[in-house]
Amino acid sequence: MTFKWAVLTITVVTLIAGRAALAQQPFIYPTKGQTQQQLEFDKGQCYTWGVQQSGYDPANPPIATPPPQPMQQADGSQPARGLFGGALLGAGLGAISGNAGEGAAIGGLFGLMRGAGRQRQEQQQQQQQQAAAMQQQQAMQGQGLNNYQRAFRACMNGRGYNVD
Repeated sequence: MTFKWAVLTITVVTLIAGRAALAQQPFIYPTKGQTQQQLEFDKGQCYTWGVQQSGYDPANPPIATPPPQPMQQADGSQPARGLFGGALLGAGLGAISGNAGEGAAIGGLFGLMRGAGRQRQEQQQQQQQQAAAMQQQQAMQGQGLNNYQRAFRACMNGRGYNVD
């Protein structure tokens, strides 16, 4: 349940960051006496060119999607298997020493603990893999925005504007 909240939080932060980056428009100064109308036209042309060059559209940034969840075993299957396997092994060893019931109980307890530990370890590993995939998506989006901004600035500079 906590991982789903983490994914939701990352997605919301990514959306907010994308919109904030869009709101951070550069300051553009005409250096050749261009009119406001010419400035708007050039911005539109450079926006289109920047999107084409970078493959990134800051007005429609890609939404980070969590990676698909790997197929998981039903909740409780690892501890249950551990309990069953440990009980069988414990009963067998207990039968050798003359007390199969006690051996089964001890073996079942150890098997249950081992199975629960394995399940917890698998869940942590899956969460780490999914978090790494989300970070990689965010880095790719940041690189896309950076590439767009570079292309837009180059275009505007080429049209006679100083872009800060």
